[in-house]
Amino acid sequence: MASKRDYYEVLQIPKDASQEDVKRAYRKMAVKFHPDKNPGDASAEDKFKELGEAYDVLFDEQKRAAYDRYGHAAFSQGGGGGRAAAHDPFDVFREVFGGGGGENIFEQFFGGGGGGGGGGRGDRNRGEDLRYDLQITLEEAATGCVKEVELTKRERCDGCQGSGGEQGAKAVICRDCGGRGQVLSSRGFFQMAQTCPKCRGTGQNIDKPCKKCGGEGRATATTQIKLTIPPGIEEGMKLRSSGQGEAGVRGGGNGDLYVVMHIKEHAVFERDGSDLMCDVPISFTTATLGGEVTVPTLGGRAQFKVAPGTQSGTTFKLRGKGMPELNSTLRGDLHVQVIVEVPTKLDAEQRKKLEEFAASMGEENSPMHKSFFEKAREFFS
Repeated sequence: MASKRDYYEVLQIPKDASQEDVKRAYRKMAVKFHPDKNPGDASAEDKFKELGEAYDVLFDEQKRAAYDRYGHAAFSQGGGGGRAAAHDPFDVFREVFGGGGGENIFEQFFGGGGGGGGGGRGDRNRGEDLRYDLQITLEEAATGCVKEVELTKRERCDGCQGSGGEQGAKAVICRDCGGRGQVLSSRGFFQMAQTCPKCRGTGQNIDKPCKKCGGEGRATATTQIKLTIPPGIEEGMKLRSSGQGEAGVRGGGNGDLYVVMHIKEHAVFERDGSDLMCDVPISFTTATLGGEVTVPTLGGRAQFKVAPGTQSGTTFKLRGKGMPELNSTLRGDLHVQVIVEVPTKLDAEQRKKLEEFAASMGEENSPMHKSFFEKAREFFS
């Protein structure tokens, strides 16, 4: 039997991580490995269970103290810490993400669940689901927004109010399928059931079809739909708008609208989950002497100090200046990498002073240069 991985390794956090760090790590990874997002992937399901177990222990102060002292033995029979509660990983997920009554988080953000508009999956007259790809800015993803989209789809016919028939029309059993909504077709030794083309699967025909919709009960129309985008939405996530798909045949329930989110590339920031990264140029003098650097954030400006002798490529972390986490009060961090900018144009006086400065420099002021050439000495001998 394979040994259990260290819980801190599972969540990819240090042993001194705060409870907020534990929760943030779990949220980021649980979404990635949730079985609803990885159907049929046994390895993803195992990782999802492992994440739930690790979170259940490390987020609880008493369990975590026992684990830090005894390791996994703390929760084996006879161990010093008793047994860990065997929580269902889906219960842990709902607890962390705030799932409760109504739609769960994956119905809302990754699709799934039953049909909308009163139809349900068992409604053979139910309308088709639709997909809409929506692009928003990083700023809109950070604050949340309301978007109005225009869709051309089949709506309930206003000529017959969805019944499919003219006034006084009657529904009669379809002769082709005998009211079953399906007909059998033979292919060699096999028989296959398919939707009846005469009644479109309803099992009935209208003796006086509506002239506007041809008896289908729905007609093509353009409609405006408002979508509420929550803060923290990520690339590729799906929002399900119940009942906003196509109207069903002859009064059948509406399908659903699945909105796939796309985040525009930002001119300054790159995103990694709830964290943001950016490069900020600083002058040679600021890097050498130290000083205060002003950087952009999604909420305005922020300042941080660089120490004298800061090297190009050094990264500074500004806590809480990243993206909000979905359905949470937590925020990611902003990672700022400073790039030392070298002057490209010097006048005669500046060049002279810089040459004097270079002449005054010793190896003790260039430790990286000295270390490199000591390591590379054999190549120059």
